[in-house]
Amino acid sequence: MSANTIPAGFRQIPPHDGLFQERVHDAYKLKGKLPEPTVCPKCGAVFHAGRWQWMKAPAGAHQETCSACHREHDHFPAGYLTLQGVFFLTHRDEIMNLVHNVEKRERAEHPLERIMAVEEKGGMTLVTTTDIHLARGIGEALHHAYKGELKYHYNPGENLLRVSWTH
Repeated sequence: MSANTIPAGFRQIPPHDGLFQERVHDAYKLKGKLPEPTVCPKCGAVFHAGRWQWMKAPAGAHQETCSACHREHDHFPAGYLTLQGVFFLTHRDEIMNLVHNVEKRERAEHPLERIMAVEEKGGMTLVTTTDIHLARGIGEALHHAYKGELKYHYNPGENLLRVSWTH
């Protein structure tokens, strides 16, 4: 995806419009309330007090795969972040450190916000995430730190966000 093309079904939105409240059904969201405590057998996150948290799982906790592990297993990201440009290529290591630091900070508070993969594709880097908010947060952190051009393309029908940062 080049910086100037918008894929079919997507629309360009301004960065701070509050659009990212869920309006569609997300197959990876919980269908009902989980029994407490519940632990994800893959990552060890614990569903307690109505949300997933990092904590020691109590003995006898129910087991249920969290939505982030489910997305990772299915290779079905919610967020796509494309990084490209001459500045990006010459400062790639520094920029990728920022990307991973943002993910580390967010994941510490929100266990379902994770980077799924980082792929190099023809002079650009594609970062996929388990959550649209993480992709947006990384894009905003890059724009705040380095400026450049930041674009968001949200597809509400698929609960999918594409973020493009070029510099």
